[in-house]
Amino acid sequence: MIKLPTLPLPNFPISQLPFSALPISAPKPALPAELLKKVSVKAMQQAGKIPFPVQRKVMLNLMEQAFAEPLEDGDFEFLEGKWLKVEISDLQLRWFFSYSEEDGLIASPDEIEDAGIRGNLKEFVLLATRSEDPDSLFFQRRLMIEGDTEVGLEVKNLMDSVDQDSLPPMIKLILDKGAPLLNKLL
Repeated sequence: MIKLPTLPLPNFPISQLPFSALPISAPKPALPAELLKKVSVKAMQQAGKIPFPVQRKVMLNLMEQAFAEPLEDGDFEFLEGKWLKVEISDLQLRWFFSYSEEDGLIASPDEIEDAGIRGNLKEFVLLATRSEDPDSLFFQRRLMIEGDTEVGLEVKNLMDSVDQDSLPPMIKLILDKGAPLLNKLL
């Protein structure tokens, strides 16, 4: 073993050292709720990295279940030949939806939209769960309709007209149990 020589300590007060004026404090640790919120938002932002074919399959499946009755009644015909952009701004997600009589609902990663609805995830969750009045979300500009407002209003009214009790059990479970958690995190 090698023995290193000891160096003599300076004989002056520590307050005279140049770094003594710097505050010596550890960074304040994040509270568990704050940490969970940051982690969950970061995790949700990764949804945009999921390949679009997978996103399309999931979105169309959920929409076809949630809007089964309006689709059957022909309530989506106003979207025939038009594209609606749905954008969740805080997650940097966007989808383009249209409708054709032959194919039903159509989703695309990029189109020239005729109308758009945009907002943060929390507002879309509030809209879907009816936790807040849909008109308030739009009038307060927390959800925004852009482009052809007639198409945008048709979509808003269509979303608002869905009977929560007629939703498939899995979607009801997601909305009933997941929405309160999301609202706390967002």
